[in-house]
Amino acid sequence: MLAAALVAAGAAQAQPTMQRQAELVRMVRQDCGSCHGMTLAGGLGPALTRGALADKPLDSLEAVITHGRPGTPMPPWRSMLRDGEARWIAERLVAGFPEESR
Repeated sequence: MLAAALVAAGAAQAQPTMQRQAELVRMVRQDCGSCHGMTLAGGLGPALTRGALADKPLDSLEAVITHGRPGTPMPPWRSMLRDGEARWIAERLVAGFPEESR
């Protein structure tokens, strides 16, 4: 019980602000979209749609976002992200990525 409460508290702290969420959505749409397709349906890189990611563990997606994939064009994004943001992006991708805020 205590461990679950601590994890939940940590997750709540890591939640990006609404402004930062909009920045992250824009970053994924533009930067990730340059390889994964502007609609994230695939391109040079694989699709990042809800269906394509349905069987992928969140921890694995978070690790790929953070550390990239050596030997492939997928770069590490850790220098561009704050704590918890790679997880936030992975969760949004699995849920179906939101439209860009304007």
